Amino acid sequence: MIVTVTMNPAIDKTVEVDNLIPGGLNRIRRAFFDAGGKGINVSKTICELGGESVATGFLGGNAGKTIERVLNEKHISNDFIWVEGETRTNTKVFENSGAVTELNEPGPVISDGQLDALKRKLESYAGPDTLFILAGSIPAGVDKNIYADMITLVHNKGAKVLMDADGELFKRALPAGPDIIKPNRVELEEYAGIDYRASHEELAEMARKLMANGIETVAVSMGKSGAMFIRRDYEVRCPALSVKAHSTVGAGDAMVAALAYAWDRKLSNDDTVKLCMATSAGAVTTIGTKPPTRAVVDELMRQVIIEKIETEN
Repeated sequence: MIVTVTMNPAIDKTVEVDNLIPGGLNRIRRAFFDAGGKGINVSKTICELGGESVATGFLGGNAGKTIERVLNEKHISNDFIWVEGETRTNTKVFENSGAVTELNEPGPVISDGQLDALKRKLESYAGPDTLFILAGSIPAGVDKNIYADMITLVHNKGAKVLMDADGELFKRALPAGPDIIKPNRVELEEYAGIDYRASHEELAEMARKLMANGIETVAVSMGKSGAMFIRRDYEVRCPALSVKAHSTVGAGDAMVAALAYAWDRKLSNDDTVKLCMATSAGAVTTIGTKPPTRAVVDELMRQVIIEKIETEN
């Protein structure tokens, strides 16, 4: 079973303009709306791949009802804690140049009682055959140790955790030993405290050091440079696939979904990597945070090149 946890979900509003004029009139060519938030994006992608998940977290107000309706229409199981206030709307403005301006609302305030209710819900789903996805930002006022607390909670029931977070959330959760993590290049450089663009060799070494916390898989997304996947006795790098890009928004969430789906289906190392690269590349070709279809993913999987990372003795 896969359970995605989105503590700060959103309505994703994607708008397209020719050129954004700060302080001036901007005419929108097209606008799209969808249920969003990293964990929800993961659930949508898993659904497209042919898998199943349960989406949980916090929802509130009319925006929350819209997200619930979208998930129900897609036949994605969901089990949220309902809160006062309005689930946020995140607006992404795309220009012809490819530049993206993001306007993200803060979302509702979560009480201690609501947080405890979510923890109890996660505990009820936890078991040896469950993978939890802890992804994205947290609501204002929630302690940044929350992911570490959740990891410990579900680990005590034998469950596994895939974490996709950044900054202080990422840093504080690592000692709890998430089983799978997917940092991007910038997040890994920030965690290591370096102020330059790390080489592939340096990124691989950073990933190896992270595994000392009990992490089984480190997938490092590197944008146009592709990605690398570090597991014990399996270290590979893949060049980025050549696709017609529309938006890089959601590519990381797509890779997380592929990692989760591969875990659930017990895919081999190579098949996991191929699925991750193809799903992530497919997401780049879609509008906003819409996931790629399974047909697109299957076609792209044939193009994935896997290169073994040679380590120096």
